[in-house]
Amino acid sequence: MDEVVQSGELFVTVNDVELCYETFGNASNPAMVVIDGLGGQMLESEGVSNRLIAGLGYFVVRFDNRDAGKSTKFEAAGVPSVDALRASVMTGVSIVAPYTLKDMAGDTVGLLEALSIEAAHVVGISMGGMIGQMLAIHYPERLRTLTTVMSSPGWQEACVPSDEALECLLATPPAEREAYCEFKVQGARVICGPKYPLNERVVRRAYAEAFDRSYCPEGRQRQYAAILASGNWTESLKSVHVPTLVIHGDADPVVPVEGGKALAEAIPEAELMIVDGMGHSIPEAEAQQILSAIMQHAK
Repeated sequence: MDEVVQSGELFVTVNDVELCYETFGNASNPAMVVIDGLGGQMLESEGVSNRLIAGLGYFVVRFDNRDAGKSTKFEAAGVPSVDALRASVMTGVSIVAPYTLKDMAGDTVGLLEALSIEAAHVVGISMGGMIGQMLAIHYPERLRTLTTVMSSPGWQEACVPSDEALECLLATPPAEREAYCEFKVQGARVICGPKYPLNERVVRRAYAEAFDRSYCPEGRQRQYAAILASGNWTESLKSVHVPTLVIHGDADPVVPVEGGKALAEAIPEAELMIVDGMGHSIPEAEAQQILSAIMQHAK
């Protein structure tokens, strides 16, 4: 296994957005970009083992999406009402958001250009998988392969989060550190699925680190608005020819497995891997299997 060099936090401005990013491994190796989910910071992508991927011969890039972590926050745009957003979707009213998933895909392309990366393997987790789909639709030349984990092709009636799961994701958490961590751990219990017990010690430590690094629940709500404003793009996926692997848990309360199935069905020749008992997180017991599938797909 190659020795892994970690860059530490770096910053670059693309599309008038300052992105915080980090790299692992040798820049001369094929690039693999990891895109995180709703409100997630780049440190949360440890779940797909950045160091291990880099050690196996890839140049891994991870970054904070706009409105998360240490990247630019869109505070001037205000905080959208989650209830109003959902009501608009249910009644077919158009949603105006500060930005869309396509804009976030443009951030990824800008980062690739800044790093002189022509094309990359992309691994997108949840909302990150949606951003990956936007890349495949609008910038297919920048992708070698696409892997989505617990994602879907936008809003659809057959694939909506449970009320409890949505509350965990979008309710404003406490601004005090310990209360924040407790709130997030309780939410993690809800979304992780019934089969795999939550490693509370590890999860609590990760949320404490995230809190210390950046507390911005309003950014999560703006990102949710971006998802809903982007609608459903299933038809556009039918012309995608980027080799795609769709990984999904059959116990996901946030993005039900029907969303993963719809995504795999929409993209020609996409592979579908359903993980028994997995919710909306990657359980330690399945991490190696999922990592192996990602690596095999990239080959």
